[in-house]
Amino acid sequence: MPNSVVGLGPAKFLRVPGEAVIGAAVLPALPRRPRVALAVVSGVLLAGMTVLNLLDMGFNQYLGRPFNPVLDWSLLGDAQSYLEDSLGRTATLAATAGVVVLVLLLTVLLALSLVRLSNLLARHSGAATRGTLIAGVVWITCSSLGLQMAGVPIASDRTAAALRVQARRVSDTLKDEAEFRKVARVDAFGNTPGSQLVPDLRGKDMIFTFIESYGRSAIEDPIMAPGVDKTLDARTKVLAKAGFHAKSGWLTSATYGGSSWLGHSTTMSGLWISNQQRYRTVMASDHMSLTDAFKRTGAFDTVGVMPGVQKGWPEQKWYGLDKVYNAFQLGYKGPKFSWSTMPDQYALQQYQERVHSKKPADGRSRMSLLILTSSHQPWAPIPKMVGWDQLGDGSIFKGIQAAGNDPADVIADTTKSRQEYGKTIQYSVTALTEWLKRYGSDDTVLVFLGDHQPIARVSGNHASRDVPVAIVAKDPKVLDKVADWGWTDGLRPAHDAPVWKMSAFRDRFLTAYGSTPHPKKG
Repeated sequence: MPNSVVGLGPAKFLRVPGEAVIGAAVLPALPRRPRVALAVVSGVLLAGMTVLNLLDMGFNQYLGRPFNPVLDWSLLGDAQSYLEDSLGRTATLAATAGVVVLVLLLTVLLALSLVRLSNLLARHSGAATRGTLIAGVVWITCSSLGLQMAGVPIASDRTAAALRVQARRVSDTLKDEAEFRKVARVDAFGNTPGSQLVPDLRGKDMIFTFIESYGRSAIEDPIMAPGVDKTLDARTKVLAKAGFHAKSGWLTSATYGGSSWLGHSTTMSGLWISNQQRYRTVMASDHMSLTDAFKRTGAFDTVGVMPGVQKGWPEQKWYGLDKVYNAFQLGYKGPKFSWSTMPDQYALQQYQERVHSKKPADGRSRMSLLILTSSHQPWAPIPKMVGWDQLGDGSIFKGIQAAGNDPADVIADTTKSRQEYGKTIQYSVTALTEWLKRYGSDDTVLVFLGDHQPIARVSGNHASRDVPVAIVAKDPKVLDKVADWGWTDGLRPAHDAPVWKMSAFRDRFLTAYGSTPHPKKG
């Protein structure tokens, strides 16, 4: 069995497994009780490896990486929540029950099958010995000569190799945990006094915004790109008429297809946070986030608007946010759009009414962190722009949601998924830039970017991990500070615009706007 969906094919199953040959040689030679015990253990082990293989297939398909047996079990709960939001509670419970039953059946049936097979071999020892010798000779010959069928080696040791890979993955994870703790304690700006952080942005209305699943594929894929590129170019012109100008480039995300919080924290920490263990390590540390840098100046009130957060969020402390508005604190009375709790336009209007329109009482400036959610999969139904003065409590979206596509129909159709994904990116970019045109001031500085590429079914099996990033402002001095970055003018980065690792952004941004490094060493 391959560990990726694209690797599936008849040739993968027309092979001679070396582990089966060894088992056929060993099992008949054992007394009955040890033979049955070994057969049961082997069946359970084979079932476990099959489950891990299936998890690898799913993770490679959705997140562009294999399953990590140390870190990724917690993500299965997130996957269940996503299904419930997308397909409903009944369908999710049925699917969950089906998976549990399937795993149990797989374990029991494989164990019983191996017990039966071992007993059969023992009863017919002569035929079993001859068959095992023939299979062994075939395996050795095919392995020595490198014989293949449809590009697949006939001699297989796939299960043993997969077991070695899983063991090495566990070992590497544990080793990475210790090494990353040391890396996280080092910070080029860790001891920088607040007075020396972002002095060139004092007095600015600073906004950082992440757009869900906004990746390079949206701008370059032949199905999604025409609509998205047209929207980006049109919004660039609209903003220019309002006095705003932009520069854009590319960042390589630390995650792919999901786990957005890894992209958020990588951008803000300047560290490569590519798994859950690294995330937990950083969240428990005093490593300075980019948003916390503004808080440390003492010159900024710091606020987060998180319509995707529906439970306790202790990360608020690490991000240095004085106040956070979650999904239940924005007054929304309209329908959910699958996973997304509310349309981006509504979240932005609430940000305007509750935060942006109100100056801090102590005369400070403000730094805001916004996480937009409308472009989260399954990209159905999709909200539409309505009049800003018609948003109210969000009830206006009931008709739009009811008339939208069924998530199950979009999930099942790759082409439709790609088309609808492109539409959601257009919606999110339009909502954000319309808000900026409507409410932005001479002092507003907007940095917006994607957190990761969409899943492989949409972005392709060999897509990059790049996401677009843009800085938008009216004040020409703001963009002059990054003139040497080589970024493209406008909201749509050129194909050959510079590509940095997402973890490089924090230090480059701090340096560009006048921050003085004072390293903190581990």
